Amino acid sequence: METYRFLIIIEKAEHNYAAYVPDLPGCVTTGKTPDEVRQNIQEAIALHLEGMLQDGESIPQSQTIAEYTDVSILTSAA
Repeated sequence: METYRFLIIIEKAEHNYAAYVPDLPGCVTTGKTPDEVRQNIQEAIALHLEGMLQDGESIPQSQTIAEYTDVSILTSAA
């Protein structure tokens, strides 16, 4: 068994959460809670990778990087 690591993006929608994998186009899911969407995306990734292997495709290396940055702005006219 091989383990792969991919960045997932989780976004809050109006009534649920959505997740996707930038390095695996089309690998998306939703869930009612952050925990549910995390579980769902793990399952979606596994199915996506299994499908790729069955189709004779190679599994891509994760290329996406995510970071936070701090930005200071003047918020009031003093």
